[in-house]
Amino acid sequence: MKTPRTALVALLAGAALTACAGPGTEPAGPTPTGAAPVTSQPDPGPSTGPSIGPSRPDPTWKGGPSKPPGPGATTLTGTIRAGVEPNCLLIDDHLLIGGPRDVLTPGARVEVTGRSEPGMMTTCQQGTPFVVESARRA
Repeated sequence: MKTPRTALVALLAGAALTACAGPGTEPAGPTPTGAAPVTSQPDPGPSTGPSIGPSRPDPTWKGGPSKPPGPGATTLTGTIRAGVEPNCLLIDDHLLIGGPRDVLTPGARVEVTGRSEPGMMTTCQQGTPFVVESARRA
């Protein structure tokens, strides 16, 4: 008696899962969260220059402020040390994200201006992320 009942439950569960996850059943409109589902990535088109951002800083940038630091910016001064992971640089307990890598080298005494981003995820496993807006040798 248990075998037919178990088989019936398994069959009904499989049918229910198949009906819910079948191909072509994506909703065409907004989801319960209000966002439309993403079915493909947009083509970014041709690149007109180097990618700039915290994960890939512009290698031609030589440091120095291009404009005065905005509200909330902090200036740190200290000697850079290498982190435990490759390409990770720290001043005290601050992990330097971005900035000119020809200025930001281990052992260099520098002054950096930027913002602390404690919620930012990194692969460096140490320090509070600090997004560098400008840097110069001290």
